[in-house]
Amino acid sequence: MFVRITTDSTPRPNSLRDLGMTSDSNALVSLSEFSYRKGTEIYGEKEPAEYVYQVRAGAVRSYKLLSDGRRQIGAFHLAGDIFGLENGWEHRFTAEAIVDTHVRLVKRQSLEIVAESDAMVAKNLLSMTTNNLQHAEDHMLLLGRKTSLERVAAFLLEMDKRLTAAGVIALPMSRRDIADYLGLTLETVSRALSRLHELGILGFIGNTQRQIVLLDRNQLASLDLQP
Repeated sequence: MFVRITTDSTPRPNSLRDLGMTSDSNALVSLSEFSYRKGTEIYGEKEPAEYVYQVRAGAVRSYKLLSDGRRQIGAFHLAGDIFGLENGWEHRFTAEAIVDTHVRLVKRQSLEIVAESDAMVAKNLLSMTTNNLQHAEDHMLLLGRKTSLERVAAFLLEMDKRLTAAGVIALPMSRRDIADYLGLTLETVSRALSRLHELGILGFIGNTQRQIVLLDRNQLASLDLQP
């Protein structure tokens, strides 16, 4: 279930700045904001891709269910990230709130209309598309790594860049999520994290062990071997 927060056809000052839209053409764009509870689907695979989304608070996972029932997570979308921008007119993945999450929505068609006359918006949409492609390529390489330790190391380095505050990586996702993102089993991820702890590369805070302190980034980076 989701709770609708606001729907406003009149743009608020700077409300679209994170989408790179700050010109007078913003008047053509209608914004909506929603809150989704933990585990709630935001959109499903093959549903019409009518909106582009931005995480305002919380976290989102995009995934596919494989024919054998396994789940493959393609990406994690964190606060500030924009997602749901597709090449076609259907979503290729299902998007789901990992924790209680607040998102902003804007109609894709509105963005495309504005992009025709606003060079900044067009450039921003191209940049988002390029970034999505780069992430997909990086993820493909990640899944091709030979060892589980390399995959977990690469994941931690990615989260270190995106999540670290006050020296702590506060992971919103579970180890099951991490496993489904890295193409590993839950047990393998747990063993890899324990091994990194034994090596003195990382430390855990709290009982859930979702708060991680990287004690030796250089050693962790040395494990993130290129294929």
